[in-house]
Amino acid sequence: MVYKIFNTIAFRLALWFTGIFTICSGVAFVLFYFLATQTIQSQIDQELLDNASKFSAIIHRTGLMGARELAVVEAQAAGEKVIFFRLVYPTGEVFASSHMSYWKDVHVNKLALRDLIINKNSIFETIQIPSTRQKARILYSYVAADVILQTGIAMDFYFKFLSAFKKVFIGAMCFIIIFSAVAGWILIRKALSGVATITKTAQNITGSNLEARVTGTGDKDELDHLAITFNSMLDRIEELVKSIREMSDNIAHDLKSPITRVRGFAELALVHEESLEDYRIMASNTIEESDRLLDMINTMLVISRAEAGEGDFEFKKTNLSIMVKEACDLFAPLAEDKNIKFHQTIEEQIFIVADVKMLQRAFSNLLDNAIKYTPENRKVSVLAFKENHQVVIKIEDTGISIAPEFFEKIFERFYRAESSRTSAGTGLGLSLARTIVRQHKGDISVSSQQGRGSVFVMTLPYSNLEVI
Repeated sequence: MVYKIFNTIAFRLALWFTGIFTICSGVAFVLFYFLATQTIQSQIDQELLDNASKFSAIIHRTGLMGARELAVVEAQAAGEKVIFFRLVYPTGEVFASSHMSYWKDVHVNKLALRDLIINKNSIFETIQIPSTRQKARILYSYVAADVILQTGIAMDFYFKFLSAFKKVFIGAMCFIIIFSAVAGWILIRKALSGVATITKTAQNITGSNLEARVTGTGDKDELDHLAITFNSMLDRIEELVKSIREMSDNIAHDLKSPITRVRGFAELALVHEESLEDYRIMASNTIEESDRLLDMINTMLVISRAEAGEGDFEFKKTNLSIMVKEACDLFAPLAEDKNIKFHQTIEEQIFIVADVKMLQRAFSNLLDNAIKYTPENRKVSVLAFKENHQVVIKIEDTGISIAPEFFEKIFERFYRAESSRTSAGTGLGLSLARTIVRQHKGDISVSSQQGRGSVFVMTLPYSNLEVI
């Protein structure tokens, strides 16, 4: 259970947010602590400089005696453990000071005096008093021509303030970090609850049950869009599964008949003693049915490979007008056998880049269907022309009509309308034709009117130079 929690997105997000917040808070604390330390030190230094200014003014007015008295009075007023004063000569000799019992371990720094004498600028230093282990801020400054003031302030109070600030800040930050981690965990879990719903829905979906759907939040946020997308995907999957089932039924139906006939021929050959001519006929029928099965399988392979982008197409410049005319000439005798009037209106010199064999196969399938499903003494028309940078090929028949709800289904593999099941065929012709035309960056559409036949329109780009 703990392992599962550690591997959840909510835990990782909460951990990341808490870590980032902790780092930012730590940087803010260090920055604030540094600024507070610098501010306190600046205040102490200014206070020391103010004291030096007082001594300098007193010496100028009353002389060194006044400075001695001022040192005692200032130390007593502020507290002898808080501040001290020494008046020394440049040689380091002390000639006046405040009460130094607390500061007895603080000596005159010869190096600081030398720097002061050379640079003439006030010298600051921070020292640690050996006897008390407390820190003090020391100033060396000229207050007269040959008089140097050494004064210092104990920093114990300021460091206690900084220590208290550090403890309060760290304690508050620990509470805030723990609170933010828990609150972040709860809020993230709530925000990701929609993902859990989608996961549960996905787990409940099986091959036999694709009806479950995710309920949207209605907030139009990312999770709502994810739920809508997931439901759309389920709709598509359900359609595909239904299509596969229908295809499987159609394949079984279309394969059953030729296999049954082949098996029947074999049984006759085994059971009955027939003449050599009868065996030849049965063998011929077996070959014919086998060829039909092979043609069906090969057509399925062509469609599948083309849809996967692996079709063996050889594109080159092609005279489409000649291709359409040759196909029409090929099917003209079939139309004559049914007393069908066959009209052709084909624009001359239509050139495109195409695989002529594949495109001729697609056009032949459309033309074969038009003649097959047109009753005797009717007519079939073929028109080919250029229009708006497209090549349009229309095959108009006067046969059985197609209901609008089947306009797209007739292009599915193995789908055959009830009105066409009595005719020979595999249900792959239209699917193959559309696949080939779409590989040429074109498409096939159909329209139909009750009692007036159907019109199949093949459109191809006229400037067809970039093809798959």
